[in-house]
Amino acid sequence: MKKTKKQRWFRRKNRVQAKVHGIAERPRLVVYKSLKTVFAQIINDEKGETIVSMHSKKIDKKSDAGDRKSKVAEAYILGTELAKMAVEKGIKKVVFDKSGFKYHGRIKALADGARDGGLEF
Repeated sequence: MKKTKKQRWFRRKNRVQAKVHGIAERPRLVVYKSLKTVFAQIINDEKGETIVSMHSKKIDKKSDAGDRKSKVAEAYILGTELAKMAVEKGIKKVVFDKSGFKYHGRIKALADGARDGGLEF
């Protein structure tokens, strides 16, 4: 029986989460994208708490995103804003969890924005 696209994504997501864990010194930066928005959270898996959380609906879309356009630019800005909030809370190093998505487009832009904002991973 052929698997659906969502079943294949869920299987990749679980495989990544089995290997990647966030601790207090290096929490996990989790990314989820839908057709319209991108969501990002920084999670401490030891305590099971979300430290910082943002999504692309609540950002200032007039910020500078370089030569990126539309949704990719929103993801880049989201990454920089998330990194600023994390640095304010004392987080500099994170583990990147792409949740089974390919590392290109909006996922890569968010990661680049987080790196430019001051996070290391």
